[in-house]
This record gives sequence, C-alpha cells and structure tokens, in this order.
Amino acid sequence: MATTSPGYGITIRVEGRPEFQPVAEITTIISREGATITALDVADSQLENVVIDVTCNAIDAEHAEKITAALSASPILTVRKVSDRTFLLHLGGKLEVQSKVPLKTRDDLSRAYTPGVARICQAIAKDPADARRLTIKRNTVAVVTDGSAVLGLGNLGPAAALPVMEGKAALFKRFADVDAWPVCLDTQDVDEIVRTVQLIAPVYGGINLEDISAPRCFEIEARLRELLDIPVFHDDQHGTAVVVLAALRNALKLVKKDLSKTTIVLSGAGAAGTAIARLLVLAGAKNIIGFDSNGVINKKSSAQNDMRKWFVENCNPHQFDGTLSEALKGADVFIGVSAPNVVSESDVESMAKDSIVFALANPDPEIDPVLARKHAAVVATGRSDQPNQINNVLAFPGIFRGLLDAGASKITDELLVACADAIASCVSEQQLNASFIVPSVFDPNVVKAVADAVKRCC
Repeated sequence: MATTSPGYGITIRVEGRPEFQPVAEITTIISREGATITALDVADSQLENVVIDVTCNAIDAEHAEKITAALSASPILTVRKVSDRTFLLHLGGKLEVQSKVPLKTRDDLSRAYTPGVARICQAIAKDPADARRLTIKRNTVAVVTDGSAVLGLGNLGPAAALPVMEGKAALFKRFADVDAWPVCLDTQDVDEIVRTVQLIAPVYGGINLEDISAPRCFEIEARLRELLDIPVFHDDQHGTAVVVLAALRNALKLVKKDLSKTTIVLSGAGAAGTAIARLLVLAGAKNIIGFDSNGVINKKSSAQNDMRKWFVENCNPHQFDGTLSEALKGADVFIGVSAPNVVSESDVESMAKDSIVFALANPDPEIDPVLARKHAAVVATGRSDQPNQINNVLAFPGIFRGLLDAGASKITDELLVACADAIASCVSEQQLNASFIVPSVFDPNVVKAVADAVKRCC
C-alpha cells in the first residue's frame, strides 16, 4: 500500500540560481516522485544563489533515497544535506527526569534528602503500604520488554527495543500523566525475566509487559500476576483486545448485527489474537474461527500451551476445517492480527452483507483497505493514515490511570470488557459512522472514561 507517512519524513536542503526558478523545479520533481510536500522554506536568498529547505513525507526509506537522487540529478539544483526527521526526533532519546520539588536552598535539601528523608524511610519500614503514598510508586509504571517481538520487526533484542519503550513511556505521560520508564532486559529466559521483574517491582505501581514473543509472554504474565501485589498488564494482548472489542461494538451497532449471532474469522492466534478471542467470547461471541500460520484451529490442532488449549476448546464450535478464503464466505467479521496480504478482494466480496473488516497487521495490513472498502460496510486498520485506527493508546493510559488511582493489585477480564465499553461509549450516536467507530486518541474524554470504568471494577 503505497502511502506516504510522517514516519519517513525528510528535510532536504537544496541550492539553485534564482533565475532558474528552483522552487518550481523542486516541487515538480518531488510531486513526480509521489512524495507529499509538507513545508518549503527559503533558508537563504542571495543575488546569485537561493537555499531552500523542503520537507516531505516518503513511502519508505528507499523512496526517500529515490527522491533525493531525483533532485540531485537536476542540472539546476544542488543537494547540500538530507535530514531524516524521525532520526532527528530520537536523538538523545525521548525521555528525561525532572524533580517535582524545588532544590534551591539548604532547607529544601534538608527535607528532600538528608536528614529529613530518613523520617520517610522509617515510616515506610513501619508500614510498607505507605510507599504508594510517599514515593513515586503511586504513579509509576515499568514498561518491560526482552526485545523478542518488537513491533512487527521480530526479535531485535533489548537495545533495539528501547526506542519503542521510550515512546510507550512518553504516551503514558502525554495521555494519562502516568510516569513510566523503559526496562529492557538482556535475557529471554522466562525464569530470569520473572525473577528480575519481581526484584524491581517495589519501585512501581504497575507493570506493562511489551513486545515479548508468544507463547512465553503468556507464562511470564501469569507468573508475575501470581507473585506481585501490583497489576501486570501485557499490552500486546489486552490493550489490543480492548480496543478491538470497543471498535467491534460500534461497528456492529452501525450494521445492526448482534455479536452473539455473528461469524467471526480471526487471522493470527498469537498473543494479540488469543487475547482478542478470549475477550470477544467473554463479551458474547459464539462463533470464532481462528487461523494461524499452520491453518485453521480446531479439535485436530495440537494444544502446545494453556492459551492454545483454550482456543481449541472455546472457538470454532462447528469444527470448520477449510482454508481462510473458504471460512470468509458468508462471514460477518474478519479480524486480522497476522501478516500482509493474506486476504484478497474476492475474499471480502464473498463475506456476508454489511461485513466488517479489521485488517490490523502493521505496517502493511492483511488487505489493502481501499480494496476492502469496495465490499465491506466498515473497515479498520492499525495505521494512523487510515480512518478507524485500532490503536492501543486508546486503552492502556486510561487503564493504568484507573489502576494507579484505585491502588489496584489485579486485572480481571471483566475489567477489560468494561474498558472496551467505555471506549465505545466515547463515540456518540451522532458521531458514529463507517469512518468513525472509535474515538480519536486525542479525545480527552477517553482516558477519563476508561479510568472511571477501571475504578468501578476495582
């Protein structure tokens, strides 16, 4: 899907002689190459020379190089410098630590540090519960990863996962005023991860697991939930599931279908897919047909772990045993959390009237949404450049805001359903349409609605 993105934004400094109209030449070339110009500034203008900074969005890194090469090939232009705007944004990282209290005088130091801080230590030693009241624990979340499943990029390791965890922490702060910190562990051993998180847990009010590969993520989450007295949340599973359920609630309302009577085809049975299926079943879904890389999941499928065993026992009640294309014939809903281009236009065309397609693979979905919209009543993706983005940021900030405010220790499936309903409710009857089934991530009502739902369940 050839769509330009700010994620591949570049700024190119170009020189040319004024009499040759370099601005016109630049815009012509960039438009011809299929990029989107977002800014064009004259950095310097002299009698014999003009310097122009042109900012544009490309499709990918290769496309950005092609644009630069095309400008360089012009006989009247000279490319001086190319800056990748995404790399510039990440220089030095995206987080910093700031003190909440003034440290300007001896008096300040005496209370914030020694000797005054000793009184706080003694109070917590006497009553450990006071740590929530008197330290950063009351508003701090650890964003924990081992780098084994970074975005859709695979096992990149902890250092390469850090930019994602930084971004996650920044989103926590921006949307819910939660102080989060990346914790990237240099191990992929389940026992070591569990023990390490257990050891650092006293600092935090919650643990957000991120980008840990399945099935290890299931065991890690389950064991930590047993060991810790603070909530443990695996966003790749539950955050995705919450937003999918919210979006599906509104999409079904739009097409006037009942969740319990719909046939749902689910492509992808990893962490996200399994969590989606579990939450949909809890919400009332009766017929989910799941597929993984080996094909359809039914009673014949091996149950390698508890999550897969649950899938085998609770989905595909009629024991469908065909291909993904065959399953989509007459189906009401398709949900994809798998791989690009696994669904064809004819597959969507074969679905039931007023069908719903959630093609959530990133960056390239299971089917081009433009093709899907020819036949489906509602289409959603995981992309920010398409309507109906199924974005976890609608869920996790509000969930943790509510958990921290409530001083909660556990997360239940019922709580997650309540959060999904809260997100869905942020789209009014007047707003609901085929291109708007979930609220904007910038809607200030979302975090409050989700946090309130959490607190009611705690």
